[in-house]
Amino acid sequence: MGPLEGVVVADFSRVLAGPYATMLLGDLGATVIKVESPGGDDTRHWGPPWTPQGESTYFLSINRNKRSIALDLASPEGRRRGLTLASRADVMIENFRGGSMARLGFDYDSVRRLNPGLVYCSITGFGTGAGAELPGYDLVVQAVSGLMSLTGPDADTPSKNGIATADVITGLHAAIGILAALHHRERTGEGQRVELNLMSSMLSGLVNFGGAFALTGDVAHGTGIRHPSICPYEPFPTADRLLVIAAGNDRQFRALCECLDLGQLADDPRFETNGARVGHREQLVRELAKVLLTRGADDWFATLTGAGIPCGPINDVAQGMRFAESLGLEPIIDVEGSAQVANPLRLSATDVTYRHRPPALGEDEKEIFAWLDCVDSPDSPDSPDGVDGADGFEDAGMVR
Repeated sequence: MGPLEGVVVADFSRVLAGPYATMLLGDLGATVIKVESPGGDDTRHWGPPWTPQGESTYFLSINRNKRSIALDLASPEGRRRGLTLASRADVMIENFRGGSMARLGFDYDSVRRLNPGLVYCSITGFGTGAGAELPGYDLVVQAVSGLMSLTGPDADTPSKNGIATADVITGLHAAIGILAALHHRERTGEGQRVELNLMSSMLSGLVNFGGAFALTGDVAHGTGIRHPSICPYEPFPTADRLLVIAAGNDRQFRALCECLDLGQLADDPRFETNGARVGHREQLVRELAKVLLTRGADDWFATLTGAGIPCGPINDVAQGMRFAESLGLEPIIDVEGSAQVANPLRLSATDVTYRHRPPALGEDEKEIFAWLDCVDSPDSPDSPDGVDGADGFEDAGMVR
């Protein structure tokens, strides 16, 4: 079924970072039980757009390969079932506001007494120290991390990234951390806590810009779609729409000049090296733009890529999907009638699988509650270390 077949994930997270991580684990074969409040994950109510059936496309995009139960963790019954699930899971993930899980009795120290082998992943907005009480929203993190200052057209016009970058990067880091902790448990039998926060993940995602500040104190600012250290590496207008050109070295630049019948530019001292081109960007761009305006973006794309020059038209989402389809990448797959963007991973022996469409709220409660209720509650002195057996839910891949 997948490399994580038999791994049970108790997913107490909601919105994006945590659910994205657990969807990736589910794609790899894990059995993911999504624990929602009686009102459901917030993203169930985020729209438009909605499907014709009235479902949020936001929720559907990050919750396939999961089973759903609704629990009020503040109630005795909800707490009992939630703790039973945590005691039998291999992985637990949560992104509650600081202190919430401790008040409910679901913090790491409490849960690991029931399940010492548990990999417990916590996602916060700004860590567990001075920033513990700050709400973690991607928009805020993009602002305070410095990302917005880099994505705007200039230093005075910051801009939000179109996707929830901090959440997605944190979700990816969460999946990596969980897999590392599972590998450690395989060798030692010991569980551990995996901690992430949106702020630190976003700072890591600043890569060369963050590194430049750490190494030299250099503070970069927005340059639009241009690259501050490479030229030409930006969009150009053509006869119909914008085309980005990313000539990252002198060889590619010379090939570009030859395709545009501007071979003399490659030998011009102002443009011979990348450093010189960055220093004379405006002059170079003007010369290139004159020629690029004479033909359409798709025409130039065919010509330039044929010469080994990285480039591409600026597509909308539909055009991007169609372009991927033309390359045989199969970007959209069907999961029990729900169209989903494919997982990008490809494993030769244990590939990703698409087993379940995103669940309706609580749609799996009958089977999962039967599985949870087949043993005593974790509160019972007769079962201090969790439980074994998966009677009634074997078909979901549960083996603990």
